[in-house]
Amino acid sequence: MALTDGVSFRWLTIFLDFPAASFDPGVAFWRDVTGYGPSAARGADGQFATLMPPSGDAYLQVQRIADGAGGCHLDLHVDTGAESLAAAADRAAAAGALIRHHEDGLVVAESPGGFPFCLVSWENERAVPPPLAAASGIGVSRADTLCLDAPPGEYERELAFWAALTGQQARPAPVPGFAALRRPDGWPARLLLQRRDRAAPGDRTRGHVDFGCTDAAALDRHVALGARVTGTQEYWTVLTDPVGREYCLVGRAPA
Repeated sequence: MALTDGVSFRWLTIFLDFPAASFDPGVAFWRDVTGYGPSAARGADGQFATLMPPSGDAYLQVQRIADGAGGCHLDLHVDTGAESLAAAADRAAAAGALIRHHEDGLVVAESPGGFPFCLVSWENERAVPPPLAAASGIGVSRADTLCLDAPPGEYERELAFWAALTGQQARPAPVPGFAALRRPDGWPARLLLQRRDRAAPGDRTRGHVDFGCTDAAALDRHVALGARVTGTQEYWTVLTDPVGREYCLVGRAPA
């Protein structure tokens, strides 16, 4: 089995990382806007929870962090019947990742541009949750993309890294400065890379979530739940949640 095509990555999880003060209101908003109920808290300090979809397997989790402003990180789920976590970590390092920590069942790493990600064991997740509609039956949406926002000088290196690590072909998006990695069948979300217009010295790659949505009713629903519109582009709307986390609604059918 050739592993250079990323076949050992069978699922991914998007983590929403919140500082302690914004954890409860942040989780409440994402619970409501996705329609996914939080699991029981877990972890030594009850710092983790999973957002559980009504059907399908979970791919969104939340974490309360002790330091920093929060953001996103990514878990890639390795089919350890095809490749060990150690071998996947070696591939990541060869592609340019910095390995921060390695323990049984977990590898913590950063991309060349500083985006945090983990390698974990695949637990047979395979059922992608369907999009959800508002109570009116319209406004279908689903969080279906993690967009990695790279500083201008890191963009090409980040794109090459993620394509090499996942074995996914990179395709330029219709909008200049964006490229999408081909989403494998069975993944609940795709990876999109964006070249930021500018970055301060020392800025690293960060991430935000995109929802695919089918009509304006989805935007109305997000705003009614507490989001604030901060920008409007031809294909997408930029919002912040009640605790200041930026995300986007993109006018297309959810992946």
